[in-house]
Formats: sequence, structure tokens, C-alpha cells
Amino acid sequence: MPHRVVVLALDGLLPFELGIPQRIFGRSIGTEADGTARKLYDVVTCSIRPPGPVRTDADFAVLVEHGPEALATADTVVVPASYELGPVFEEGRLTDELAAALTLVRPGTRMVSICTGSYVLAAAGYLDGRPATTHWSSADHFQRVFPQVRVDPDVLFIDDGDVLTSAGVAAGIDLCLHLVRRDHGAAVANEIARRTVVPPHRDGGQAQYIHRPLPEPQFATTTAARAWALARLERPILLRDMAEQEAMSVRTFTRRFREEVGISPGQWLTQQRVERARQLLESTDLSIDQVARDAGFGTATSLRQHLQAALGVPPTAYRRTFRSSADV
Repeated sequence: MPHRVVVLALDGLLPFELGIPQRIFGRSIGTEADGTARKLYDVVTCSIRPPGPVRTDADFAVLVEHGPEALATADTVVVPASYELGPVFEEGRLTDELAAALTLVRPGTRMVSICTGSYVLAAAGYLDGRPATTHWSSADHFQRVFPQVRVDPDVLFIDDGDVLTSAGVAAGIDLCLHLVRRDHGAAVANEIARRTVVPPHRDGGQAQYIHRPLPEPQFATTTAARAWALARLERPILLRDMAEQEAMSVRTFTRRFREEVGISPGQWLTQQRVERARQLLESTDLSIDQVARDAGFGTATSLRQHLQAALGVPPTAYRRTFRSSADV
């Protein structure tokens, strides 16, 4: 059976965010052994009340055809943002109606929030003692209301295994694509990204979107250096090499790179090499040593260390999982 994703629609919801899970998960297609296609996810939307209209922050309501009982059927629950969270936002306390609905969620269900939907997960106790993120403009308030949560305001999303949180709005797309990639591999996620006309993976975090004073007119970007590095990931790349592509000092380049991308050049290079290794492990029969060289890690040992740190699995296990799931 397809993996069941249940989206919880709360009054005051943002229509854009409500549609993200359906657009990403609802279009995920796998291939059976006989070549026929099948849906990888079954997506339904529910309310905390009996079926009926749910208010949005726009000038229309949405008609939700499932009540809270749908939560009991979920393999993954997604909570989009709402502007009418009331005591959840103000006091970190669930309403009786919302608390009753969440008791229907089965133990072990994967819980996901988009933007300030994280307030619901935190108020329900899912984030106690765990790392989480939310929209950068709410991060300080979120931390005050939920001091037991380890808030990271700079990232686009956080994957903490069975609980995942994302930053504002479009970061929900990033997180949903990440889940497809985690469940079924990069090839499936990349195809959905192409159909949706969004990048399969965005660099950096939401720090790059926080309002700052406008840069000086002569401000130069680091785009050319990134393109240059991506074209030669298999080779050694030094920080000074990247800085030279932009005719900057290493110090200036590092500062501007972090301003634009949200992470350091070294962190970015590692991310890109991990992504290259994933693609090679999924789509080729190259040896682990060759994958390590082609991705720029040099040795199989280095590849194993970086893949284990980033994904929690060694290369052989990753290949075994996602080469076989390519025919799911």
C-alpha cells in the first residue's frame, strides 16, 4: 500500500502551504517490476472537526472532507502553518479540540511541520529536547515559548528521524522533496522537482533570506565560483582557488559566500560532494572507490565517513536501499 500522508488543516491556514504535500507527495510515482507505474504516497487532508469548511488567511475557505479520524491512518502527518493558533502560539498550549485530535496519531508516525506548524508539534511535546526550526521571524518567540526545544533559526529544515521541521513557506517544498529523496532516492525526488519546476536541493539555509541592510553597489556574488567548483568536484578544490574565480581575497570571499549561501564554502563543497556520491550510488555500478574519487572524497574511507555523517548509513547500505527502491 502507498505510504499514507495526512495533512492537518487548521483554521487560519495558508493555502500555499496546504497544497505543498499534495503537489510533492501526490505526484510521486514508482515503477513496478512489470513496468507499470504506481503512486508511492496516498495524500489526504483532514480537520480537527467533522468534515466541512476550514478558514484560510485568504478570502476563501477550503472544504475538507475528512475529520480527525484520518490521523489514525497516517504513516506521516504534515502540519502546515496557521495564523489562528491561539493558545498554541501564545502560551505553547494545545486547545482541547486539537489535543484530542492528536491523540489519534499512532505511535511511531512520522511528524512533519511546515513553517510555524512547528508550534503545534512543540505544544504536543514532539519536539522536547530535540532540534527544530521554524520561520526565522518567529524563531526567538518560538524559543521563548518552548525553551525545551533546541531551535536552529538558520536552516531550511531539520530531519531528526521521525520528527522533521521546516522554515517558512517554500522551505516546506525543500522538506517534502527531502522526504521523497529519503524514502525513494534522488532520482524520484529529482523527477518531481523537475515537474514542479523547483530546484531538487537548495544550498544553505534561511539565514540568506533574513533582512539585512542593502549591500554596496559594487557587491559581487559568488555564483561563478560555485559553478566553477561544481564542474570539477572530483578534483581538489582549495578555498583560495574559489576566491580567485571572483578576484576576491579569501577573507572577503568567505564572508560573502556565507552571506549568499548561508553556510561556509567548505560545508557547501561537502554537501555537493555528498549529493554527487548519492547520485552515483543510485544510478551507476561504479565501485565504492570510484564513486569516492568521482565525488571528490578521494578514498572510500572518506566517502564512508561523510555519508555516515550526512545520511546515517554507509555507501554500500545506501546503494542497496535505493538501487532496489528504484523499481518500487
